[in-house]
Amino acid sequence: MRNILVFLIRYHFLLLFVLLEIFSITLLVNSTYYQSSAILKAGSRVTGNFYNSVSNATDYLKLKTINQDLARENALLRQMKGVSFLKNDTNSFWVNDTLYKQQYRYIVAEVVLNTVGKRNNYIMLDKGSRSGIQKDMAVITSNGIVGTVVNVSENFCWVMSLLNKHTRISGRIIKNNQMGTVVWNGVNHLYGTLTDIPAHVKIAKGDTIQSSGYSYIFPAGLMIGTITDFRVEQGDHFYTIPFKFSVDFNALQYVYVVNNLMKVEQDSLKKVTEGIKDE
Repeated sequence: MRNILVFLIRYHFLLLFVLLEIFSITLLVNSTYYQSSAILKAGSRVTGNFYNSVSNATDYLKLKTINQDLARENALLRQMKGVSFLKNDTNSFWVNDTLYKQQYRYIVAEVVLNTVGKRNNYIMLDKGSRSGIQKDMAVITSNGIVGTVVNVSENFCWVMSLLNKHTRISGRIIKNNQMGTVVWNGVNHLYGTLTDIPAHVKIAKGDTIQSSGYSYIFPAGLMIGTITDFRVEQGDHFYTIPFKFSVDFNALQYVYVVNNLMKVEQDSLKKVTEGIKDE
């Protein structure tokens, strides 16, 4: 109580001034329409700017949640696309028959560790076996192919990205349907190389390279990159084709892990067929 009295005595002139100012402004606002309108307008502007700033800050803090929601929604949309379904022969099935049977399912994951400057680069994701992740699943983004799952724990997984000397995937030049092999030159994380394209084939800068679908891992039609140059080395019969990756590996945040629901069946059929050929 004593401290309050000391404060009032020390600052009584300032407090009296503030009270008089508030009283004067109140009288001014209530006396004429013009002053009232001007002050309310100014107050509304200040209040609006304040709440707008608060809203922007809140929206920024919610970006991670929003990105996660968008990634989950995109995964659901991918599962609804035709490339995720295997078309059945309706003449062969008549009980509970459907035209399309789902072949690919997509699991959203966040990148927690990533390298691009090494000769062999890997990515760690925040999803593991508890989320249905298994070895040899494809990893992609909305822009294209990222890599392949090579190791899985309960809550995390390691992905061998395209920026790795051991990565070899099948790529197709869309314009002419030519098949080749995608490798990384180990120098620049923005560029890869397409090989095994015969030298007589006509290609051009800007041609698009996509996944061929000739594996049990990657669905067909996923973007890989765009051709930036091409040449035939002396004494060679195949092109060396540098291209720019469609994915910026240095800016990865959310990815999709692709689960081929028919991979076990495809693998089993392949093993049986190889056994028959070896007999």
